[in-house]
Amino acid sequence: MYELWNQLKDLKARKWVELSHLMDNTSPYWSGIPEGAAELGNVLFDWGNPMLECQIQQFKFPGQFGTHIDFPAHFAKGGATAESFKMHEAAFPLCVIDVSDKAKADCHYAVTVDDIKTYEGEYGEIPEGAFVALRTDWYKNWPDMDKMSGIAADGSENFPGWSLDALKYIYEVRGAAASGHETLDTDASAEAAKAEDLACERYILDSGHIQIEVLCNLDQVPAAGAILFASWPNFRGANGLPCRVFAIC
Repeated sequence: MYELWNQLKDLKARKWVELSHLMDNTSPYWSGIPEGAAELGNVLFDWGNPMLECQIQQFKFPGQFGTHIDFPAHFAKGGATAESFKMHEAAFPLCVIDVSDKAKADCHYAVTVDDIKTYEGEYGEIPEGAFVALRTDWYKNWPDMDKMSGIAADGSENFPGWSLDALKYIYEVRGAAASGHETLDTDASAEAAKAEDLACERYILDSGHIQIEVLCNLDQVPAAGAILFASWPNFRGANGLPCRVFAIC
């Protein structure tokens, strides 16, 4: 009788994949954030209080914590913040570019335009409005902070990621709406070192797009055909927030 209810029954029968990490006080975050910035689950109001038998917790965290969404204002002064992005903008056709074998062989690997064209040769062109996720299988290093950052003996960070050319291709040629990855940073570490900046992240956010960092389980969704959903707290003025992300396959 009710069309959407019937569609929901069909959706619930499909495969749902969690794409966001479970977070606690030991979860890693970008090394530039001061220690102690995350305090999850502190009890403010406890059981046994004569006023009311319940418990209330407090959650303190940086906006860029765990699996999180970055809004343009994170890097672009005066850029759009969380409330600028509406509910219908949180669902996307999902395209997963798999460079996990190359990242395993070279921890500095940066995805290329050729990688993306190879993907399109097999699955078709990336559709306008897509979310393009970079699969490196780096999420398997979670929750070890040193492994997530690829810390070497000399203290340097080493991890795969995006290249600027690849991002320009998905956004300017294919009209993608957003992108994401499994690492703590957008840029492959070698690319960031060459640019002396997080040039890839800056490009995405300066262009008015959103990105989601520290995704997981991209090896459990198809390369094409799934839908990605993202949700985040409705805070005014936020330039980044932890988010819940999932795919329906």
